Amino acid sequence: MIALNQVTKKFGARVAVNELTLQVPRGEVFGLLGHNGAGKSTAIGMMLGQVWPTSGEVKVCGQDVQTRRAAALQKVGAIFEAPAFYDYLSGWSNLEILSHYSAPTSSERIREVVQWVGLNGREHSKVRTYSHGMRARLALAQALLPQPEMLILDEPGNGLDPEGIAEMRQTISRLHDELGLTILLSSHQLSEVEQLCSRIAVLNQGRKVFEGRMADVKAEQGRVLLKTPDFPAATARLHQLGLITAASDGKHIVLGESRTTAEVTKALVAADIAVEGIWQQDQTLEDFYLSLVKSAPSKSNPA
Repeated sequence: MIALNQVTKKFGARVAVNELTLQVPRGEVFGLLGHNGAGKSTAIGMMLGQVWPTSGEVKVCGQDVQTRRAAALQKVGAIFEAPAFYDYLSGWSNLEILSHYSAPTSSERIREVVQWVGLNGREHSKVRTYSHGMRARLALAQALLPQPEMLILDEPGNGLDPEGIAEMRQTISRLHDELGLTILLSSHQLSEVEQLCSRIAVLNQGRKVFEGRMADVKAEQGRVLLKTPDFPAATARLHQLGLITAASDGKHIVLGESRTTAEVTKALVAADIAVEGIWQQDQTLEDFYLSLVKSAPSKSNPA
């Protein structure tokens, strides 16, 4: 549904996106991660034809965004940057007006999207009376008006309270499961991405440092918490036996392939090194993300 090939965007001397190649398959919920300034919003802007790439190719729904923007985005709904509404009008009137930017939309379709996002009962209230969460739902309703096959959502939970974040997550999940939408989701909320996304890509200083399945991220579970009075001696012995591949912060080890905690315990006891506790730890998306960002080389020209 989305294909970026060696895409670079420069703003003067600043490189915001650097040789980005990215694939978003049909039917996926795809997470785009990165810190502020990593290049996420610039990449999404290029997907939507609002930012022109310096070089490279951007295709959406099989169409080149630079040469066939209308065709590329015909079946795409988006929340990008801060949605703007007419506060003195109702949510319904806003949707009627905004729908005319693409194509006139029937009352039946507006009623349908209002129900999908959970605004029914408040659709005729003025937008100035809406909470932040209701405004986020109105933005999502606008994105759904053209009956899209794909949604591009830039920080859809930004500014929401925990209840609003959970409601937005549930709505996005329903849109994917029940309507079969392909969804590209950019977010700082790693726990939400972990629950929603089947694939992710991580940007750091304008470059992609990872792209793959969430299942692969979670499969990196050789990380073990080891409690022992002499951690350096224990890890030296485990390295010598080939049972671990890494050790860190005086308490964590990474098991070698096909190795088990039982083997580690047996080896340490045999070496007369006390084991006070040993626990397998599942790797979270936050663990994985932070390890990527911390290990990436710093650049003098960040995005």
